[in-house]
Amino acid sequence: MSSAHVPSISPIGDPLTDDLEDHFALDGYLILPGLIPCDLVERLKPEVDLWSDDGFREASIDAALSGSTTGPSLIELEMPAHGELACLPDLMRVLEQLLGPSFAFHHMHSCRQDPDVESKPWHHDYEGLTSTSREGLMVHTLCYLNGLTVEVSPLVIVPGSHRRLATKQELVRLGTRRLDGEVVIDSLPPGSVVLAHSALWHARRKSLNDSESRYFIDTSYCQAGFPWKPVKPYWRDILRRARELGLGGPTYQQLFDETAFVEYEAASGSQ
Repeated sequence: MSSAHVPSISPIGDPLTDDLEDHFALDGYLILPGLIPCDLVERLKPEVDLWSDDGFREASIDAALSGSTTGPSLIELEMPAHGELACLPDLMRVLEQLLGPSFAFHHMHSCRQDPDVESKPWHHDYEGLTSTSREGLMVHTLCYLNGLTVEVSPLVIVPGSHRRLATKQELVRLGTRRLDGEVVIDSLPPGSVVLAHSALWHARRKSLNDSESRYFIDTSYCQAGFPWKPVKPYWRDILRRARELGLGGPTYQQLFDETAFVEYEAASGSQ
C-alpha cells in the first residue's frame, strides 16, 4: 500500500476494535489482508477462469442489458467456491458489526482482468433510491485473489468521499486523474479484501508494469430496514437460486430475502 497508512484487521476472525469502526465511519474503508483462506482462493480462481472464458460473464451482461427477469444458465453464486465466498463466516462477522445483525446480499461480480484491460474511471457503487440518497449503509467487499502488486492495476480510493452526496458517475469525466487525498493500494497478500462503503469514490488505474492478471470478485451487502434498488433485472432469480442451494445456512438465512428490495428499474445500473 502506498500514499498513506491503511488500517487493517489482524488477526483474522477478531472483532473490529472501536478505532477500526470509527475509521470505517470516517474514511469509508478497511483492509482485511488474507481474509480469504488459501484453499478457498485456489478453488475460486478456476471458477473465475470458467466464468470469464466460457461465456458466462457475457451471458450475465447480456441478460442484464436485455432486461431479462430470468438469469443465464449459470450465475456466480451457483459456482461452489463463489457461493462459499458470499457467506464466508469471518466476513459475515465483520459485516454484522458494521451493518447490524440483519443484512441482505445485494450482488456479486466476478472477473479476470488481464493485463490489457483498460483503467476504470472514478465512480462509486451505492444503490440508493435516488442518485444521492444515503438512507442506509451499503458495503462492497473487493476481493483480490492474487493480492495486489506493482504488476497489476492498483486500486485507488479517496478516504472520506462516501460522506459527499454525489451521483455514481459524477467524476467519470476525470478518468483516473490523481485526486487530492487519494490512497493507492498496490501491495496486498493473496486473498485480501478491501471492505468499502459503497459510496466511496474509487478507480482502477492501469499500471505501466501490468504483467499479471487481476483475479477480482466483488460482493455487496445492504443494511436491513431500508429499501434497496437491485442492480440486475433477474435479481429475484439470483436470490431464489441461492435459497435453493441453502447458501447462508441457518445462521444467515436473511441474506437472500427478497423483502429488502424494491422492483428493478433499468436505470439502476449494469455490470
